[in-house]
Amino acid sequence: MEILKTYKLYIGGQFPRTESGRSYLVSSLAGEPLANACLASRKDIRNAVQVARKAHGAWAAKTALNRSQIIYRIAEMLEARKGQFIDELSEAGFGMEEANAEILSCIDRCVYYAGWADKFQALISSVNPVASSHFNFSTPEPMGVVGVLACQNTPLIGFISQILPIIIGGNTVVVLANSKMPLSAISFCEVLATSDVPGGVVNVLTGSIDELLPTLASHMDVNALSLATVSNMPKVFEAQELAIENLKRTQLLVHDFKNQDAQGMEFITDFQEIKTTWHPIEQIAGGAGAY
Repeated sequence: MEILKTYKLYIGGQFPRTESGRSYLVSSLAGEPLANACLASRKDIRNAVQVARKAHGAWAAKTALNRSQIIYRIAEMLEARKGQFIDELSEAGFGMEEANAEILSCIDRCVYYAGWADKFQALISSVNPVASSHFNFSTPEPMGVVGVLACQNTPLIGFISQILPIIIGGNTVVVLANSKMPLSAISFCEVLATSDVPGGVVNVLTGSIDELLPTLASHMDVNALSLATVSNMPKVFEAQELAIENLKRTQLLVHDFKNQDAQGMEFITDFQEIKTTWHPIEQIAGGAGAY
């Protein structure tokens, strides 16, 4: 009898089973059974948000250069394990050429966002003119915990394209993976677990979008949502409505994540808040000046 592997959740840098004990069968594009995946519960969502909140402070406090190095390390590890991901996608029913293109796009996107890590702040920061005797500075800061509904049309590139710009800006994420093709996302979590990404920065759950998305969208300790369009659009609209309860910023993505227009600085700044600081100017006796 063939024993199918059960892919677990990824929460706090660990791979726990769902507290509900449930799982579901993941099949290839041709309908052949591939593995089992955990059917996460609403309590798993709450646990993941709690872990993400705890990890946020230390991750946001890291320097932009350090976060850049960490993301670049992910690219290096993806390159080293490229064959594994190509094999997984091929078993799922993707052609070798398509699978290879998917992984190469993922590696390129990691390098791309690693390059942005220490640059976007300078482009959106400003020194503002004011009428009083003050210096006035505006600088970006991460929003906090971001809930992500991963792209349901791609196994990996959509997943990576959504989480990288969010975490590169100092946020932490709780991600609902592709429900029909979650295996590559969990395998990517194995890369995260053995890289320099601190536990809790990225948390990934698998299961029913209909069951999990409302809980994630309504959670009062989630600061923003990134929602990729799915076939069940009423659930996405419901999530947008639930986000109003604590004024979550909501990003609705309709991109083909394989294309170049699915990357850019705006994907980072969508999850940044602008902090404005006032500093008084004190005149020096005997002449103009400030300190």
